[in-house]
Amino acid sequence: MTQKHNAVKIQQQVVARAASDGDGVKLLRVFGGNNLQRFDPFLMLDEFGSEQASDYIGGFPSHPHRGFETVTYMLQGKMEHRDHIGNVGLLEDGGVQWMTAGKGIIHSEMPKQTEGKMHGFQLWVNLPAKRKLVPAAYQDTPADKLPWQQFAGFSVKAIAGETSINDNKINGYFTIADTEVVYLDIHLAPGQTISIPKSEQLNAMLYSYQGAIHVGEAGSINKEKTLGLLSGAGNLTISNNSNDTVKFLFIAGKPLQEPIAQYGPFVMNTPEEVEQAIMDFRNDVLTD
Repeated sequence: MTQKHNAVKIQQQVVARAASDGDGVKLLRVFGGNNLQRFDPFLMLDEFGSEQASDYIGGFPSHPHRGFETVTYMLQGKMEHRDHIGNVGLLEDGGVQWMTAGKGIIHSEMPKQTEGKMHGFQLWVNLPAKRKLVPAAYQDTPADKLPWQQFAGFSVKAIAGETSINDNKINGYFTIADTEVVYLDIHLAPGQTISIPKSEQLNAMLYSYQGAIHVGEAGSINKEKTLGLLSGAGNLTISNNSNDTVKFLFIAGKPLQEPIAQYGPFVMNTPEEVEQAIMDFRNDVLTD
């Protein structure tokens, strides 16, 4: 008997809300946080973007993390990463920083510009219980290793994972075995339509950061700065019915289906593990 799948549809839409983090950095919190909905295996998505230096100049001074990974994607701007391991990296236009906090990392993310636009995203990806205490790791990947791939009617920057768009095979730079993350930035030209396969096994979402998109029979994301959480399986058809290029993120991952206990920058499986992380940080042994 042939297995029948539910058609892909937009299960829920979430409008990004204004927030502040770090030393007064103004941003849009698309989803996530201690008491807000998470989309397993993803914990949080922030968009930061401003031409006013006062909105970002304070940066993110030294702070800890444990139990998950952060993916910072810079559309425009310069930000410097420094951590307790001794890593120093400059994140610039089109670059990506993938950081595994694991057992513990203490780092800072500070702007290396005093004027001009800074625009990008930070995604938090959960780690499975078996890997929450792995050694911390950091990889800074410049734009020349993450080129825009040009196709008829659209272009894509493939940050992670494997998929296809209009039967064109898309291979991301990063491969994440535990959660099979797919992370794409897609620019769709006016009047164009693309098709992306959506697996039943992966949770997937679209975030339109510039313009509105029509998602086949699934519905429409009529306002930019809006996330659409997808359900079902099959071919996801995305159209641009406007006169301008639309820009959006396609993010998918395999859910871990594990309990989550979170206190700020510590994401573990139980409250006791979170308490231990807090005590380790207070006692200066978070990274030992």
